Amino acid sequence: MSRPEPDFLLKLAQTQTELRAAQRLRYRVFVEELGGTGVLIDHAERLEKDRFDPHFDHLILIDKALDCDEIDQVVGVYRVLRQEEAELIGQFYSEDEYDLSVLKASGRKLLELGRSCLDKEYRGGAAMFHLWNGLADYVADHDIEILFGVASFHGTDIGAFAHPLSLLHARHLAPEDLRVRAQADNYQSMNLIAEELIDRRATMLQVPALIKAYLRLGGFVGEGAYIDHSFNTTDVCLIMDIERMNAKNKALYTRARAL
Repeated sequence: MSRPEPDFLLKLAQTQTELRAAQRLRYRVFVEELGGTGVLIDHAERLEKDRFDPHFDHLILIDKALDCDEIDQVVGVYRVLRQEEAELIGQFYSEDEYDLSVLKASGRKLLELGRSCLDKEYRGGAAMFHLWNGLADYVADHDIEILFGVASFHGTDIGAFAHPLSLLHARHLAPEDLRVRAQADNYQSMNLIAEELIDRRATMLQVPALIKAYLRLGGFVGEGAYIDHSFNTTDVCLIMDIERMNAKNKALYTRARAL
């Protein structure tokens, strides 16, 4: 039986019910699908949550056409943390994995992105476009200058990711004024294979779609990957400087998109 045409509603979660719906989708993706774990995960209620959730804004994409409970109608999530909120709680989420000193010392307005996911039935379609548009509105509304966040390869076998990690290091390493570095405890060099030995076309097929999307917008990666054993992932830090984007991409994340 075919799924009905989506009836999308994009909004910021405003209630505990909407937050739980975001956490339910995260559970389906990060726990059930990818095998992640965490101290605050609620397996009984099927909610993937952590101590940072109360401080983030949660951009949620709802498919109102789904014939199911409201908690299962959320099919896309972006979790975002503005710098002023991070300062109130003492850190950004990704500071557990990356030294963000160079960004925090820049004097520019920062936005951390995280826990982004789509229900597997909605990948490769219009859902991601809706989430990107909502994120662009949020960035413009808050005059954000730099976006950053951790994105993942599924698994911790570095040998399996040697080519894509090396390609990211060779072609997309952040300039020094944006170059965050993976924390020493689980630091993994990404400079594993000489660039001339990498088949770029074949290697890009191994790069997760979200990472490729940031690169297409002019994003960079930080220095080193971080091995997250609890989530069974190999993480890289992505950074986007809106001033460094080309005019076409910059329009997506500034007031120009509304002109």
